[in-house]
Amino acid sequence: MFTEAPAAPVLEDRATEALQGGVVRTVVLTAAGLFFTGMGLYALAAPARLVRPFGIAVGTTPGRSEVRAVYGGFGLAVAAALFWSATTTGDLGRGVVLAVAVALAGMAAGRVISRVFDAPAAFYPTWFYFWVETLAAAALLTVN
Repeated sequence: MFTEAPAAPVLEDRATEALQGGVVRTVVLTAAGLFFTGMGLYALAAPARLVRPFGIAVGTTPGRSEVRAVYGGFGLAVAAALFWSATTTGDLGRGVVLAVAVALAGMAAGRVISRVFDAPAAFYPTWFYFWVETLAAAALLTVN
């Protein structure tokens, strides 16, 4: 009449599967991909506006081209890679997710290093994006 509860290892296996191959992984990768898509499209459409909160003035054609390349083109490429990785659990997809997570962690670390050399910055945009990058890197590593 009554069945025994599954053993703890079975529950752990199911939790790992849900994180690394299930809905949670897909949601995290899709959310990160949407963030990079938004950033990329915004950079392509309005490069000067994208970097203005950081105190960067982009008044030249080469400057706008640089923002469009680094934030726009690169951002859209990362988004495409994350969207593709959301459809697979293979080693290549996991490698893509690891690379994006490490890149985000490196960006966050760069903000901390900058704090060592520069005066304290206001919470926005510097520390806001530090937390976005840190939490996104942690989420990607967790589901990978």
